[in-house]
Amino acid sequence: MAGHSKWSQIKRKKGVADQKRGKIFTKIGRELVVAVRAGGADPDSNSRLRDVIAKAKANNMPNDNITRSIKKANGELSHVNYEEIVYEGYGAGGVAVIVETLTDNKNRTAGEVRHAFDKSGGALGTTGCVSYMFEAKGVILAESKAGLTEDDAMMIALECGADDFEASEDGYEVAVAVDKLSEVREALEAKNWVVVSAEIAKIPSNHIKADGDNLTKLQKMLDTLEDNDDVQRVWHNWDEE
Repeated sequence: MAGHSKWSQIKRKKGVADQKRGKIFTKIGRELVVAVRAGGADPDSNSRLRDVIAKAKANNMPNDNITRSIKKANGELSHVNYEEIVYEGYGAGGVAVIVETLTDNKNRTAGEVRHAFDKSGGALGTTGCVSYMFEAKGVILAESKAGLTEDDAMMIALECGADDFEASEDGYEVAVAVDKLSEVREALEAKNWVVVSAEIAKIPSNHIKADGDNLTKLQKMLDTLEDNDDVQRVWHNWDEE
């Protein structure tokens, strides 16, 4: 998929997933709130909410937590307002970084994101300074299906509406148009595929290698950002392979 692989990022996060499960649930809970307020509390008519619910279940988020977040967003429980803010900048070695956040205090979040960049040899930039290097694309990761050849899996993915398909030892990576993400995910699940994640990804047009001190600083910055409750996703063009 043009040299892009989400599996490497997934594996990097899996090692600490259990330790950070509470933080993962917090982040997904915020996504549920924003999805409900954007399109209503009925997943049948809100594709964004369906996608977030699917993500919550893929991360083993309890149904009670999912229901509570939806009720909170629908005004049935006390709630806070979350604002979607995107930050852009460069990490050590010139690696382009996009940070997507959901926050109830933009001054706090801006300060913490800027500190993460500055402390690790990076620099926060202005809106648009690196986003032109990325393309928004729907990316679906699914577990490999026993007894299914790579060619057969590709044909199923294409029949379900995929634009591109890639198989690896970890599973299948399916690229789709942004507005087709829910439709294709649901079609694959109807074929009994186990979807690990489905999200709108920012795909870099080129990759940059980092080594030595730059690599250490970059990893520290990414870990700091991803550990922040306000940060939902971090995209970059670091070549992790």
